[in-house]
Amino acid sequence: MRSSNSLPGARDNRLQWPVLAGLCASLVGIGLARFAYTPLIPELIRAHWFSANDAVGLGAANLVGYLIGALSGRPMARRLTNRNALRLMMLAVSLAFFACAFPLSVGWYFGWRLLSGIAGGAIMVLVAATVLPHVPAERKGLASGAIFLGIGLGIAGSGTIVPPLLGLGLQATWLGLGALSLLLTALSWFGWPSEPSSCGTGSAEASPAAPLPKGVYLLFAQYAFMAAGLVPAMVFLVDYVARGLGAGAPAGAFVWIMYGLGAILGPVSHGFLADRLGARTGIRLVLAVQAITLGLLSVSHSVVALASLAVLLGSFPPGIVPLALARVHELVPGHDLQQTAWSRATVSFATFQALAGFASSALFNASGGNHVLLFLTAGGALAVALLLELAARRLPSSIGRQRCLS
Repeated sequence: MRSSNSLPGARDNRLQWPVLAGLCASLVGIGLARFAYTPLIPELIRAHWFSANDAVGLGAANLVGYLIGALSGRPMARRLTNRNALRLMMLAVSLAFFACAFPLSVGWYFGWRLLSGIAGGAIMVLVAATVLPHVPAERKGLASGAIFLGIGLGIAGSGTIVPPLLGLGLQATWLGLGALSLLLTALSWFGWPSEPSSCGTGSAEASPAAPLPKGVYLLFAQYAFMAAGLVPAMVFLVDYVARGLGAGAPAGAFVWIMYGLGAILGPVSHGFLADRLGARTGIRLVLAVQAITLGLLSVSHSVVALASLAVLLGSFPPGIVPLALARVHELVPGHDLQQTAWSRATVSFATFQALAGFASSALFNASGGNHVLLFLTAGGALAVALLLELAARRLPSSIGRQRCLS
């Protein structure tokens, strides 16, 4: 009999561990490795570790690494197995945190931020393919939400853990993040399944060499614009509140905590939307809400209003992942082909995320630190993604509803 306190998507208590391991991996590789840097940017500048331009550029290094990791994740797993690759990437993030406690040079920092991004990209490609084959089809949306909840917990944790650590100094903050990452790596170490379970063989299973359905390429484009749309708030929200509006670091930290609250709610709520409404309808709804929210962010100056908007904004980066994954499963039949499609979707996302990171930095510097311009540009990118989703009405909702992984 299934335990009432099982994590979403677990068949029995034994499957709690793979889902928990996946949560830890997304928490370390993305939640902390990427998002803990955002509230550190003002302090890195104030402590004169780096100039404002360098601090923002170092944030983009993680996004470039994410692209490299998305490209190299599956080849790495073929050599090491999925679980060993995931373990190695979590260890790499921990090491990068410890190394960042010593600001030897911009190049040193860039290299370690790049490595943490590589680890995050590889984890994103591998974690769902490692865990979800063990989850019943009707619960995959919630299960993927539980896995990627780690991203939201990392965002929330960066807003609650980083400020007290900063009271001990920047170096202590980086060392503390490294210790936490190492602890989570140890917690997940034996939770990984050895390899994906088989859903059966025969004509239902597509060959990994088979061409992808045409509809999935539209999703790749759409997912790319989603990536571009989430970067400005993800990177500049705290700086906008703290320095742009002159509200100070405590107000920036408060808004970031609210962003983190939204990030906690996002994965499971968006996964629920995928299970109940379908991924296509869920994506349309979420894109419309996010585009409107970014528009409101551009004209809001009250900390209370910004905190409320931050909850909605925070739900998007981790929440869109289970929705996009569910859409891949709707469009693509067969476990192997789904893995291929998800890997390519992640690469598309990572490419535009990295481009958006550097473009946002360049636009920020060229505009004299105009945060509002960045937020309006992000809203435009999400509007394009929404238009692509509306164009998808002319394409079939699914290509043969074969659901091995879905």
